[in-house]
Amino acid sequence: MGAVSTATHRNIELVVSALTAGGADPSRIARMRVLPDAVTTAAAAAAALGVEAGQIANSLVFEMAIDGAEPAPLLVLTSGAHRVDTAKVADLLGARRVRRASPDFVRAATGQPIGGVAPVGHPAPLRTLVDRALAGFDEVWAAGGIPHAVFPTTFDELVAVTDGEPAEVA
Repeated sequence: MGAVSTATHRNIELVVSALTAGGADPSRIARMRVLPDAVTTAAAAAAALGVEAGQIANSLVFEMAIDGAEPAPLLVLTSGAHRVDTAKVADLLGARRVRRASPDFVRAATGQPIGGVAPVGHPAPLRTLVDRALAGFDEVWAAGGIPHAVFPTTFDELVAVTDGEPAEVA
Protein backbone atom coordinates (compact mmCIF):
# COMPACT_ATOMS: atom_id res chain seq x y z
CA MET A 1 0.00 0.00 0.00
CA GLY A 2 1.53 3.27 -1.04
CA ALA A 3 0.57 6.88 -0.87
CA VAL A 4 -1.90 7.88 -3.52
CA SER A 5 -1.55 10.65 -6.00
CA THR A 6 -4.50 13.00 -5.67
CA ALA A 7 -4.80 12.76 -9.46
CA THR A 8 -5.84 9.10 -9.17
CA HIS A 9 -9.61 9.69 -9.12
CA ARG A 10 -11.82 12.79 -9.00
CA ASN A 11 -13.57 11.57 -5.82
CA ILE A 12 -10.22 11.18 -4.06
CA GLU A 13 -9.26 14.70 -5.15
CA LEU A 14 -12.50 16.05 -3.66
CA VAL A 15 -11.94 14.17 -0.39
CA VAL A 16 -8.32 15.35 -0.07
CA SER A 17 -9.40 18.93 -0.83
CA ALA A 18 -12.21 18.80 1.76
CA LEU A 19 -9.93 17.27 4.39
CA THR A 20 -7.32 19.96 3.75
CA ALA A 21 -9.91 22.76 3.86
CA GLY A 22 -11.35 21.27 7.05
CA GLY A 23 -8.00 21.39 8.81
CA ALA A 24 -7.22 17.66 8.86
CA ASP A 25 -3.67 16.71 9.81
CA PRO A 26 -1.62 16.82 6.57
CA SER A 27 0.44 13.80 7.66
CA ARG A 28 -2.74 11.70 7.86
CA ILE A 29 -4.03 13.02 4.53
CA ALA A 30 -0.71 11.99 2.97
CA ARG A 31 -1.37 8.43 4.17
CA MET A 32 -4.42 8.03 1.89
CA ARG A 33 -4.16 4.54 0.40
CA VAL A 34 -5.55 2.96 -2.72
CA LEU A 35 -5.81 -0.75 -2.02
CA PRO A 36 -5.48 -3.42 -4.70
CA ASP A 37 -9.01 -4.69 -3.99
CA ALA A 38 -12.23 -2.87 -3.11
CA VAL A 39 -12.98 -2.83 0.61
CA THR A 40 -16.73 -2.34 0.74
CA THR A 41 -17.22 -3.81 4.23
CA ALA A 42 -15.65 -3.04 7.59
CA ALA A 43 -14.34 -6.60 7.82
CA ALA A 44 -12.63 -6.36 4.42
CA ALA A 45 -11.13 -2.96 5.23
CA ALA A 46 -9.90 -4.12 8.63
CA ALA A 47 -8.30 -7.23 7.14
CA ALA A 48 -6.60 -5.22 4.38
CA LEU A 49 -5.24 -2.69 6.89
CA GLY A 50 -4.39 -5.10 9.72
CA VAL A 51 -6.62 -3.28 12.23
CA GLU A 52 -9.72 -4.10 14.28
CA ALA A 53 -13.13 -3.84 12.62
CA GLY A 54 -14.07 -1.26 15.26
CA GLN A 55 -11.40 1.08 13.84
CA ILE A 56 -13.21 1.31 10.52
CA ALA A 57 -15.42 4.39 10.30
CA ASN A 58 -18.22 3.23 8.03
CA SER A 59 -19.88 6.11 6.18
CA LEU A 60 -23.54 5.15 5.95
CA VAL A 61 -26.13 7.35 4.28
CA PHE A 62 -29.73 7.29 5.48
CA GLU A 63 -32.92 8.98 4.38
CA MET A 64 -34.27 11.03 7.26
CA ALA A 65 -37.91 12.09 7.22
CA ILE A 66 -38.97 14.96 9.47
CA ASP A 67 -42.58 16.18 9.57
CA GLY A 68 -43.73 16.09 5.97
CA ALA A 69 -40.50 17.43 4.49
CA GLU A 70 -38.79 15.66 1.61
CA PRO A 71 -36.39 12.97 2.87
CA ALA A 72 -33.03 14.51 3.65
CA PRO A 73 -29.68 12.70 3.63
CA LEU A 74 -28.10 11.85 6.96
CA LEU A 75 -24.52 10.61 7.13
CA VAL A 76 -23.68 8.34 10.05
CA LEU A 77 -20.01 7.58 10.63
CA THR A 78 -20.19 4.41 12.67
CA SER A 79 -17.70 1.93 14.04
CA GLY A 80 -17.39 -1.19 11.91
CA ALA A 81 -17.88 -3.22 15.08
CA HIS A 82 -21.65 -2.67 15.16
CA ARG A 83 -24.79 -1.68 13.27
CA VAL A 84 -26.68 1.60 13.39
CA ASP A 85 -29.94 1.45 15.36
CA THR A 86 -32.18 3.50 13.07
CA ALA A 87 -34.98 3.80 15.65
CA LYS A 88 -32.50 5.17 18.19
CA VAL A 89 -31.12 7.65 15.64
CA ALA A 90 -34.62 8.75 14.65
CA ASP A 91 -35.49 9.38 18.31
CA LEU A 92 -32.23 11.27 18.83
CA LEU A 93 -32.93 13.57 15.87
CA GLY A 94 -36.68 13.92 16.32
CA ALA A 95 -37.23 12.31 12.93
CA ARG A 96 -40.36 10.48 11.92
CA ARG A 97 -38.23 7.88 10.16
CA VAL A 98 -34.61 7.05 9.40
CA ARG A 99 -33.91 4.32 6.86
CA ARG A 100 -31.01 3.14 4.71
CA ALA A 101 -30.83 5.09 1.48
CA SER A 102 -30.93 3.57 -1.99
CA PRO A 103 -27.75 3.54 -4.07
CA ASP A 104 -29.18 6.32 -6.28
CA PHE A 105 -30.01 8.49 -3.24
CA VAL A 106 -26.49 7.91 -1.85
CA ARG A 107 -24.85 8.84 -5.16
CA ALA A 108 -27.01 11.96 -5.50
CA ALA A 109 -26.25 13.10 -1.94
CA THR A 110 -22.53 12.30 -1.90
CA GLY A 111 -21.32 11.94 -5.49
CA GLN A 112 -19.74 8.70 -4.30
CA PRO A 113 -20.65 5.01 -4.62
CA ILE A 114 -21.85 2.84 -1.76
CA GLY A 115 -18.78 1.09 -0.35
CA GLY A 116 -16.59 4.11 -0.97
CA VAL A 117 -18.52 6.96 0.64
CA ALA A 118 -16.11 9.26 2.45
CA PRO A 119 -16.96 11.47 5.43
CA VAL A 120 -16.32 14.56 3.24
CA GLY A 121 -15.99 15.60 -0.39
CA HIS A 122 -19.72 15.71 -1.16
CA PRO A 123 -21.50 18.21 -3.42
CA ALA A 124 -22.99 19.87 -0.30
CA PRO A 125 -22.44 19.37 3.43
CA LEU A 126 -24.50 16.56 4.98
CA ARG A 127 -25.87 16.44 8.49
CA THR A 128 -23.48 14.00 10.13
CA LEU A 129 -23.48 11.90 13.28
CA VAL A 130 -20.14 10.48 14.46
CA ASP A 131 -20.33 7.29 16.52
CA ARG A 132 -18.84 7.83 19.99
CA ALA A 133 -17.47 4.27 19.83
CA LEU A 134 -14.80 5.56 17.41
CA ALA A 135 -13.38 7.72 20.22
CA GLY A 136 -12.03 4.53 21.80
CA PHE A 137 -9.34 4.25 19.13
CA ASP A 138 -6.26 6.44 18.62
CA GLU A 139 -6.61 5.97 14.86
CA VAL A 140 -9.58 5.05 12.70
CA TRP A 141 -9.81 4.52 8.95
CA ALA A 142 -12.45 5.96 6.63
CA ALA A 143 -13.27 5.55 2.95
CA GLY A 144 -11.67 7.96 0.51
CA GLY A 145 -14.48 8.41 -2.02
CA ILE A 146 -14.09 5.13 -3.95
CA PRO A 147 -14.25 1.51 -2.70
CA HIS A 148 -10.46 1.08 -3.02
CA ALA A 149 -9.39 4.22 -1.10
CA VAL A 150 -9.01 4.66 2.66
CA PHE A 151 -7.33 7.18 4.92
CA PRO A 152 -6.43 7.35 8.62
CA THR A 153 -8.03 9.88 10.92
CA THR A 154 -9.23 10.27 14.49
CA PHE A 155 -12.61 10.63 16.15
CA ASP A 156 -11.94 14.29 16.97
CA GLU A 157 -10.80 15.01 13.42
CA LEU A 158 -13.92 13.36 11.96
CA VAL A 159 -16.13 15.51 14.16
CA ALA A 160 -14.22 18.64 13.13
CA VAL A 161 -13.95 18.08 9.36
CA THR A 162 -17.59 16.99 9.01
CA ASP A 163 -19.02 19.47 11.52
CA GLY A 164 -20.51 16.28 12.92
CA GLU A 165 -22.41 15.56 16.08
CA PRO A 166 -20.93 12.91 18.41
CA ALA A 167 -23.68 10.39 19.15
CA GLU A 168 -24.50 6.91 20.41
CA VAL A 169 -25.79 5.29 17.23
CA ALA A 170 -25.88 1.57 18.08
